[in-house]
This record gives sequence, structure tokens and C-alpha cells, in this order.
Amino acid sequence: MKIKRLFDVPYYQLENCPQAKSIGGKTPSGDWAYYSTQEIIDKANKMSLGLLKLGVQPGDKIAQAVYQNRPEWVIADIAIQQVGAINVPVYPTISPREYEYIFNDSEATYCFVGVNDLYDKVKAAAPNVPTLKGIYTFDKVEGLPFWEDMYAEGDLSEVKARMAAIDTDDLATLIYTSGTTGDPKGVMLSHANIASNVMMVQEITPLGKGDIALSFLPLCHIFERAAYYSYMLQGANIVFTGTRNLGGEDGDLRLIKPHFFTTVPRLLEKVYEKIYNKGLELTGVKKSLFFWALALTDDYEYDKEYSGLAKIKRNLADKLIFSKWREALGGNIRGILTGAAPCPMKMAKIFSAAGIPIREGYGLTETSPGLTINTYAKGGAMLGTVGPVLRDVTIKIDEEDSFYKAGEGEILAKGPNIMQGYYNKPGKTAEVMDDEGWFHTGDIGKFITDKNGTKFLKITDRKKELLKTSGGKYVAPAPIENKFKEDFLIEQMMVIGESRKFVSALICPSAQALKDWCTENSVSCVITPMEENPDLFRISTETLKNSKVIAKFQEIIDGFNPQFSHIEQIKKFTLLPQPWDVSTGELTPTLKLKRRVIREKYGNIIDGIYS
Repeated sequence: MKIKRLFDVPYYQLENCPQAKSIGGKTPSGDWAYYSTQEIIDKANKMSLGLLKLGVQPGDKIAQAVYQNRPEWVIADIAIQQVGAINVPVYPTISPREYEYIFNDSEATYCFVGVNDLYDKVKAAAPNVPTLKGIYTFDKVEGLPFWEDMYAEGDLSEVKARMAAIDTDDLATLIYTSGTTGDPKGVMLSHANIASNVMMVQEITPLGKGDIALSFLPLCHIFERAAYYSYMLQGANIVFTGTRNLGGEDGDLRLIKPHFFTTVPRLLEKVYEKIYNKGLELTGVKKSLFFWALALTDDYEYDKEYSGLAKIKRNLADKLIFSKWREALGGNIRGILTGAAPCPMKMAKIFSAAGIPIREGYGLTETSPGLTINTYAKGGAMLGTVGPVLRDVTIKIDEEDSFYKAGEGEILAKGPNIMQGYYNKPGKTAEVMDDEGWFHTGDIGKFITDKNGTKFLKITDRKKELLKTSGGKYVAPAPIENKFKEDFLIEQMMVIGESRKFVSALICPSAQALKDWCTENSVSCVITPMEENPDLFRISTETLKNSKVIAKFQEIIDGFNPQFSHIEQIKKFTLLPQPWDVSTGELTPTLKLKRRVIREKYGNIIDGIYS
């Protein structure tokens, strides 16, 4: 069966593989609650009837904002679509001003929100949003409108008529990009855009009926939203959770024992940091075995087969070390798909060598999102790339710019998953969609062909992020930053040097890793929780100015620099006391660097580097 509209997916599951625990998540009391396929449809129909009673018309925009993924989000998503309305998912971390902008631009009529300050933030924006008629909460709060209170029951004929009238090319959602500069743009995605991508992706994920998929990346991002449609289409059971209690002895990974989940590279890095730091805490033979096993991952490649002594060593390392890593992730992982940002090759190698298959994909909100994905089939993945092009997608490399090497250039894409355009912004749409229908991604890449003739796409940089030194030389920051972040002491890094004589870097050290290093090297290290976000830590100025600390980071710089050309090498650096975060404004909600913001915020420091 070919899925034409997104709301067809739960009905497909009901007809082909009904599940008793189709979706589930934690209730406000901390208990786990699950919904069967039939219950999802029943609740969605009740909400659709409720929306009709509120007077919702086809084409109306309805927003959703939650801090943590939850079943209610999915039920509301289906219900909104069934009456022909347009779902406008918004990030919970944005400001009331940004809510105001998005609601006015989309002309949102209603908004459904989760816990904490979300109702207050939307309420603060409401007086300046004339189209907004009501705000409903997904959790019961005294005095506030509860979403189930607007449920209705009865004849579904009008709902079914609305559903029948919805065409596959009709708009399904407006997703506002978390752009690094200026106001966000509303990406118009049709049912066909997303459904085509879901159909392509579900063919390559290692899931079957009744398997468990964990979902914790924000559902307001198309990456996770397309993933949950794919899981549902395959008959998998989706468990929604947050990132705060994933790991540890009593974490959700051990409890849920998922077979598959999507993630972003930074979370993989944090998991590995914890594993590595535990290895440092070991002593004697156990510590030696840990780092011996770790060293065996250095030459890992997908599909590489070992024999003789090499095979015996890896079997022993797996039994003594890597099996414990898998157990910490629940013991059932068949695959993890990472996207949204470049994945350091080191992370993919180490986890995959440990029997936790990591695959990287590539796409954008504008492409619904997938364009390429490294698959789990033999010969379907290559380290350092984002995989082969998905079925029904066409990609070409624009080699017109003389700066790039032969075979390298901007990535252009065509396919049924390409957006309809930016809402209310025909000029912005024209900037990325040419007359021949090619979408200009703004990313730079090239194809690499393996021995079997399979082409894999490799991303080399962002076109808009290239910097040009005062000597006229172009430098691509991302590959440099990703390589340096392989060292645990570097939490974040931004390469600078636009219109300057040489390239430098702003470095945010990893507070925990630096503290461990300082302890081992008899250096005083003071880190304190940040008042604005207790999950983040500030490193004292005295620690960062310590000569041993500076020397250690210089050693890291000196170690990586030879891997780059002379013009790309880091000549100077500055250590910053606190990390960049969404809450402090330096990162987008998808954890990308807001380079302009960082340059402005640290302008004096940057000037000091070059003075």
C-alpha cells in the first residue's frame, strides 16, 4: 500500500499490523502509558470532531509546542490533518517574541502546549496575535483549558468527508526553520513531500512488527517526525521520552531496551565521554583491557572481516568490554541513525566496532528531510560519508565555483520530497529553487565511488559558512571543527578568520573532561553550575589561564594541525569559560552554531586575538 496522506499511516497499521502498544510515554505522575493503534485513531477522531465544533476550517494553522516528546503530540498531529488544518510545530525553547512572529506569519488559530512555562510564553504572545483564538494544555492544570475537554463524540461523516477531500499535494505542515540569522522561514511541506520520504526511509531501517523504537529528538523537527511515521508504518512500537534520563542504571535505555533510535552527534559524543571517563576511573588490568579494546577500533571499517588472531582479539574485546556498552543501551540495539549535524568519523567507528551500528544520513527541513542515508545492508555504508542517494531522489553537484576542487561543489536536489516553498516568502523561495526545479541546499559536497560502483555523498562544508582570509584564501570551518572536537577536552569550537591574516579558534572546553585532566595533572580546577542553566558548567578564569592547561590545549592544536593545509591550520586560540547553548543564544534548536551571533558576542575577544 502506498501512503498518500500522512494520516493514512495509523489506518495502515490498524489494517496490516495492529499494535497493543503502538505509542507510549510517561504521564505527569511518572507512570508509563501506552495506546493501541485503535486507541490512537479513536482519540484522533474525537479531537477532529472537537476541532470541527471549534469552527476549524481546511487550511487553518494550528500550533504545537512541547518540551518532551509525548503520545498526545502524535494524536493531535493526526487529528489536525484529518480536518484539513495545517500543523505548525514550534520549538519550546524560543522566546515569546519568536512565538509572536511565527503565529502571526502563519496566522495560527489555536495552540496546544505541554508543561512548564509554555502556556505562559504563548499567552504572552497572544495579545499581539489577532488570529489566535485559544490555547490548550496537554496536561491538566487548574484554571487552564485542557485539550481533552474539547473532545467530541458522534457522527464522523464530516471528518471522513474532510479526509476524502484532502489531496496528496495539499499542505500538511509549516515548519519554521531555526535559521542562524534573521527571522525563521516557514517551510511548506505537503503530504506527498513527507510521505514519499517516509516510504523511502522505512525500507532501510532495521525494524519489524512489534520492535521498539525510542523517540527523544524534538518532534517539531522534521527528522524525528518523519521517523515516527516510518516506525508506525513498519508496525514498530514507539516509546517517547526525554534526554535527561536516557543513560545510567535506571535510565530509559535500559528500561525500554529499544531496537532503534535516531539521534544527533552531540548526544553520541556525550555517551562516549561517559564511557571513556569510566575507563579512566578503572585501575590495573581492567583499565589496560579497556584501552586495549578501544585501540582495536582504530582500523574499523563497515563490512570489514577479520580472521585469525585479529578475530580472536576482537571477540575477546567484545566479550569483556563492548558487550557492557551494548547492555548500557538496553542490549537490543540494531541500529542508530544520526543526522542534523556532521557526525565525527571517530564516533561512527567506535560505536559500530562495539556492535552498535551507527549510520549517518543527510537532509534538510526543505527536503522532508532525507536525501541520502548510509544503510545497514552490506555495502550500503561508507565511513566519512552521508550515504547513497535515496530512491526517487536525484542529486547533482554544481561545480561552477572555481574555489572548489574538481568534482566538488554545491549539492542540488530534486525529488518528490522537495518543499513547496517558503510560506509568504516567494523571494526567499526563488533564492533556493532555480528555474529547472533544483533545490540549492547551500551545502558543499562530492561523490565518492566504492569498489562496487556505489556512489556515496560526502559533505565538505556549508557554502554560507566559508570564510575568506585577508590574503584571499578560502577556508571551510566545519571539517576543521569536527576533527578537533574528536578530543574530549574540546566541547565546542568555532574557527574564525574572516578578512584576517590567519585562522584562529574560539574553544569551549569540556568542563568534566577538563576537571578529570586537571585532577590527574595536579592542577586546580574550579567549575560551577551556571545560574541560567544548572545543567551547564562555567570554568573559572584561573583554571583557563593556568599555564599547564594552556599548554595542553596547544598540544591538541599542534597534534591536529598537520592534517590541514598551512592556511587552514589554527595559529591562535582562546579558551572560553562556558559552553554555547540554545538557552544562551549561541546555538539553534538543532544545535548548529549561530556564527554571526558568536562573532558579535565575542567580538572584543576576537579583536584581542588579532591585535
